[in-house]
Amino acid sequence: MTRERQLTDAFAELTDTLVGDFDVVDLLHQLTMRCVQLLDVDAAGLLLADQQGRLRPMAASTEQARMLKLLQLQDVDGPGLDCYRTGGPVTCADLVAEGGRWPRFAAAAQLAGFVAIQALPMRHRDRVIGALALLRTAAGRLTTDELHIGQALANVATISILHHRGLEQQEAAAEQLQTALNSRTLIEQATGVLAERHHSDMDDAFNSLRIYARSRSLRLSEAAYAVIHGEPDITQPPAGDHSR
Repeated sequence: MTRERQLTDAFAELTDTLVGDFDVVDLLHQLTMRCVQLLDVDAAGLLLADQQGRLRPMAASTEQARMLKLLQLQDVDGPGLDCYRTGGPVTCADLVAEGGRWPRFAAAAQLAGFVAIQALPMRHRDRVIGALALLRTAAGRLTTDELHIGQALANVATISILHHRGLEQQEAAAEQLQTALNSRTLIEQATGVLAERHHSDMDDAFNSLRIYARSRSLRLSEAAYAVIHGEPDITQPPAGDHSR
């Protein structure tokens, strides 16, 4: 499949999802996966600001602990925080050479195998609601074309979050952002429960949750609530899992 066809399919998929009622968390997970598919990056994550202005992980291309830890660190130290505060893109082509800018983040990123990052703002008009973090295992920068694609994907993420019920108004938007973040917390808890239950890794557990939600036309947060409260139907990991 050509890159042009991948781009067309990606934006068609994302914009189609915006029509009618949709699951924000699932949409944003798909978006991070598309970032890895379309750009020269190895992982992607979305950070949203909560009602106190603190950055929190909203979606990631992998549910592994190393990635979530890197996203969480950027609330106090990292390019994602700089991007959120300035409203502009932040690039670090070599965290080893430039690690002094963000000591804690740079050290944790290198331990996780990442040595370069690009952070792009999630911005609606004059308001910044978060950042899209794109990580690489090799030093280097994204091309100008890739940056345009990445920013377009960040814009789709922003629109999806602020889509419902006149959310351009600040108070309504803040409430919706907090609701989405609360859903993400519930999903993380359920993913942990499933990983322990199935003796699987976090990615397989998250996929199991998505399969359950989609097979019953539930939001991910609703499926997560069922898992946490002992729903008996989620008893087997998905086909092709890596359970030990």
